[in-house]
Amino acid sequence: MGKDDKVGEERKKFNMRVFGSAPWLKAIEKQHHRTKVFKSGNSLAVRIPSGTKLVAGMEMDLLVEDGQFLSYEPVEQPKRLFNIEKVAGSATSLKPIRREDRVFEERPLRSRDSSEDEK
Repeated sequence: MGKDDKVGEERKKFNMRVFGSAPWLKAIEKQHHRTKVFKSGNSLAVRIPSGTKLVAGMEMDLLVEDGQFLSYEPVEQPKRLFNIEKVAGSATSLKPIRREDRVFEERPLRSRDSSEDEK
């Protein structure tokens, strides 16, 4: 084992010790793949190798710097709306609230300051 290998091994041990105690400081996992740009119709395309966390059909945001450096970020998907038509009528055992259960007894309102003084 050479001197450089020993230094690299010590650095790995140090990183594991530091990052293990503070998981939010972990380094970003990076993968390097070699790929080619090719023409697909009137567009340029890049094949993304399998083994990444990307899924076919994902919408990506493309950033081009100086006409040659590319970076991609997934576009945040909009939250799905709840479709009430799918569940309407499925809770047949529920009954409407009785009128007497809707009435609450009267009581004076308290301000936040007075509730803290009582404690």
